[in-house]
Formats: sequence, structure tokens, C-alpha cells
Amino acid sequence: MNSISTRTSNAPGAGPTPSPPSGRARFANAAAGLKNLHQLIQLRWIAVVGQLLTIEATHYSLGMVLPLQEMLTLVACMVAFNIASLLRWRSRLAVADVELFIVLLVDVAALTAQLYLSGGIANPFVFLYLLQIAVGAMLLRSGYTWSIVVIASACVMLLSQHSRPLPLAPNLHGGWHSPYVLGLLVCFMLNAALVVIFITRISHNLRRRDARLAAVRQRAVEEEHIVRMGLLASGAAHELGTPLSTMAVILGDWKRMAPQASDPVFQEDIAEMEAQVQRCKTIVSGILLSAGETRGEASSQTTVCQFLDTLVKDWRSTRSIETLVYDNRILDDSPMVADATLEQMVFNVLDNARDASPHWVSLRAESDRDVLRIVVTDRGPGFAPAVLAQVGTPYRSTKGRPGGGLGLFLSMNVARTLGGSVTARNLPEGGAEVTVTIALATIALQAPHQKDHGH
Repeated sequence: MNSISTRTSNAPGAGPTPSPPSGRARFANAAAGLKNLHQLIQLRWIAVVGQLLTIEATHYSLGMVLPLQEMLTLVACMVAFNIASLLRWRSRLAVADVELFIVLLVDVAALTAQLYLSGGIANPFVFLYLLQIAVGAMLLRSGYTWSIVVIASACVMLLSQHSRPLPLAPNLHGGWHSPYVLGLLVCFMLNAALVVIFITRISHNLRRRDARLAAVRQRAVEEEHIVRMGLLASGAAHELGTPLSTMAVILGDWKRMAPQASDPVFQEDIAEMEAQVQRCKTIVSGILLSAGETRGEASSQTTVCQFLDTLVKDWRSTRSIETLVYDNRILDDSPMVADATLEQMVFNVLDNARDASPHWVSLRAESDRDVLRIVVTDRGPGFAPAVLAQVGTPYRSTKGRPGGGLGLFLSMNVARTLGGSVTARNLPEGGAEVTVTIALATIALQAPHQKDHGH
């Protein structure tokens, strides 16, 4: 008698799943497939050990003469195949259906060869073909699955006519004293255990893959929403550009008119109005950038600490707030590229904190090896449970005004493009905390020698 290993691969090949349209969806499929592949490689090692134990028990314990050299050579071939599968897994490439089909055919061929050397259909382990078919049904399209059914059936028919004899009488009435009955029991338990393992693990990976795909679809909906907002913002910018420019020209003319030119109070009012018009223009530009304009406009070379210092200074000078606590804990300053999108993202978080806590806001900056972390804290009432559960969803806001809830939504999507995230929580002592994480690799400037070496 002999035990035979099973082989399958990634869950994305299961069934006629249409090709996902986005790169992130393909990544979700590939991730699930690689996890299944790694699990199945581990199962193959277990099965190889089972083959060796079964051959040892049959040949030495039961005293049945087996062609050990040929059977152990087959086990060695399966070990080599599993090592090749491990190298394949390390390549981190997706596994196609045709590859799964070929791998399962290798298992069917190995099972057929082992059964040929050990009694053919008289060997109770012939029912392991059902395990191969079950694995194929779980992971492959129907065409491939039926092909395995036909090939496995042909192998059974071949073994019924051609095999090396095994001194094992199919005595079904001897109970546990019959080696054939014991072989049937072991084969049944092996089939049952491996099917449960396959179904449980692969179903788990399928559920994780489906969750990733659902997140990708949700993100696609959000990005489509950003596109619509970008179009709306572009139209608004075109509409507002002309009146703002007209107001700037009129204010310039008023500043130079004879009676008012010598009036310091009037000149101060004109200067204030010009500053507000300029701020309106800046706000419109920021909305355009936040709504999805291409990153890199108005970009400049700076350092992380200098960028944060300037950002806090600009925000403090344009907002009315009693106390802004700024704590820069970054010890290893590094060069970076800053643009208006990145600045506006942090401004959105600070503005939300100021709306909730007009008297006190805190910004703390720190960095790990490859992550920049910006933590904004306020002393307001905190997030409502319903809002906290859906932070970053558009129009989920406690401010109660039309269009609210877009600040964190836009900030979260900008952070995603920079390899980071935005998370929020309520503090036990009161208030809320929003943490923005950014991958430093997406904003850092590389040193010339690093670029030359492709790092």
C-alpha cells in the first residue's frame, strides 16, 4: 500500500471568475493564490512523509515485498517537484489555470505510477483518485475538472489490466485482521482529512480574496466619486476665476484713487480685502488638488522638518485658534518633495480638528524607519460611533451641513496614493485623534549614488 501526496494551487483559478479590471484586484487574486500555494506546498511535504511511512509499514511491518527502489525513486521525484514548486512560489507570480491543471496531472501520474508498482486496483489506496478530482473541482474551471475526471478514469482502467501484483487478498470479511480492510480505512480517513483541510484553508483564502476585491470595488467607487468632484471643482474654478480676478483689479484701482490713497484706514481695509481675495484663489486651487488633480504641481524640494514647520506656520497664520501645540519629534531629517496636495491633506485634518475644538489643537510629527506619522489631536466631543465606524466615507459628518464629511475622505485618498493611510479614534480622556501615515519612499528624494545603483 502507498500513500500519495496531493497538489493544487491558488484560489483565483477556482471557477470561471472573470478577469478583474484593476491592478489592485489582480493583486488581491495573486495574494490569495500565493497563500494557497504555500499551504499546499506544506501539505505536500506532509504527504511525502506519509508515503514513506506507508511504504515502511507495508514492506517491513506487514512483510509484503514491494519494489522499494522504484517507489522511493518516485518519492524523490515528488520531493524535487515540491522544491521546484517552492521556487515557483518565491517568484511571487500569479498562478494560471493551465498551470494548476498541469500540476494536478503530475499528481495523477505519480499516483498511477505508485499504484502500478503496488497492486493496481487491488491496492485500497486507489480511491485517492477521488481526492485528486475533488481538488480539481475546487480550484479549476469545469473543462479542466472534467479532463481530470476522464484522465483519472482512464488510469484506473489501465491499472485494472496492467500492474505489478501485490500479495494482498481483498478479504472484506476479516475485519481489522484483514490488511485490505485496514488499507481501506486508512484511505478513507486520509481522503476525508485532506478534503477537509483543502476545503477549509482554500475557502478561508477565498473569503480573504473576496474581502480584498470588495475593498477594491469600494475604492473604485470612491475614486469615481473623486473624479466627479474634480470635474465639479474644475467647473467651479473656471466660474470663480473671472469674478475673483475682476475683484482684484477693482481693489487695485481703489487703492490708487486720489481721495482714498491718503486714507490709512481705507488702505488697511483694501489690503485686507486683497488678502481675502488671494486666499479665495488659494482655496480654489487647494480644492482642485484635493479633488484629484495630478500630484506634482507646485512641487518643491525641502526636508521633512522644514515642510512640517512651514505647514504649521502657514496654517496658524490663516486660521483663528487660541492654542496650537506643535511637537516635532523627527530626529532623522531627510530631503523630500512637497506639493500643495500633501499640504492640503494635512490642512483638511487640522481644519476638522479646529471645527471640533476651536480653542486647542495639537499636531505631533514622528517617523519610523520608513513611515512619516502625523498625529492631530483635539479636545472636542469626539467622533460619533456611527461616524467613527465609517471614517473616510464621503458625506459622513457630524457638522450637519450639506457636503460635509469630505475633508477626511479626500485626505484618506491622498494618503493612499502616498502609500499610507488615515485612521481616527476617540481618546479616553475626551477629544479625538487622527493619525496620518505616509510612506517616506513616496515623498523622499534619493541621493545621487542611490539613483545610480537603482535603490
